[in-house]
Amino acid sequence: MRLSITLVSPDPQAVSVASVLVRRKTGAQAEGELGPGALDLSVEGALSDLRGEVDRLVADLPVDHCVQPAEGRAKRLLIADMDSTIIGCECLDELADFAGVKAQVSEITERAMRGELAFEGALRERVAMLKGLDLAALQRCYDERVRLNPGAHALVRTMAAHGARCLLVSGGFTFFTQRVAAAAGFHEDRANTLLEDGAALTGLVGEPILGREAKLASLRGEAVALGLNLSQTLAVGDGANDLAMIEAAGLGVAYRAKPVVAAQAHARVDHADLTALLYFQGYRAEAFAAD
Repeated sequence: MRLSITLVSPDPQAVSVASVLVRRKTGAQAEGELGPGALDLSVEGALSDLRGEVDRLVADLPVDHCVQPAEGRAKRLLIADMDSTIIGCECLDELADFAGVKAQVSEITERAMRGELAFEGALRERVAMLKGLDLAALQRCYDERVRLNPGAHALVRTMAAHGARCLLVSGGFTFFTQRVAAAAGFHEDRANTLLEDGAALTGLVGEPILGREAKLASLRGEAVALGLNLSQTLAVGDGANDLAMIEAAGLGVAYRAKPVVAAQAHARVDHADLTALLYFQGYRAEAFAAD
């Protein structure tokens, strides 16, 4: 099978070193530079074997890499998590700060993201701690705390411009996904609903809760609706509730992810920004939408 190896780093010198190591060991051929700090190589080989080999070769370098079949790299559907993936914070933790319970909520969030707690129960427990929080705090939280991660806008706008459908699917809340989706350029967003009484949060979340299985269902359902094979899809996330969709997608990427997710993803982004996902698909920097 013809395979593509993409190397990406904020340090172009590190990419050069990684390229030499990989080419020497695997016999891969250089296909050219995709952009600053991004190179493509190609080689014939077995996918699982080569992924493990490249992992070992670049383990000590600040280089993200993706090994995948050369054919069909550009995906037609993007499913992305929001908190700590498309944006740089956990909205629920930040809301908890306004309610004076951030330490307690953040501890539960961390355990849920590592897969130590069932997502649905952990979400209900955390939302209950927000009971009585004034609704004005939601907009303040968005305005003061929520920022797109570097490369998020370019990732979504570029894929959309090239005909891909882009869907933001979050275990967080519609108040935030609606605004983040508009800012980044997603076609649609799906998330949970914080219940309120017109003045404050009630401490309840709408049912059923959108969690791990709902994210997987979104990936599969959108692929069917678009007439796509799952090999034509890309999923990205960081927590345990993203793992099912990451494993099922044609390319599942762990972004700054928890170990349980990073270990199972097809590729990881630990050093570069989200434009690494464009390089992984073979896009050149000059094709990127303005970030």
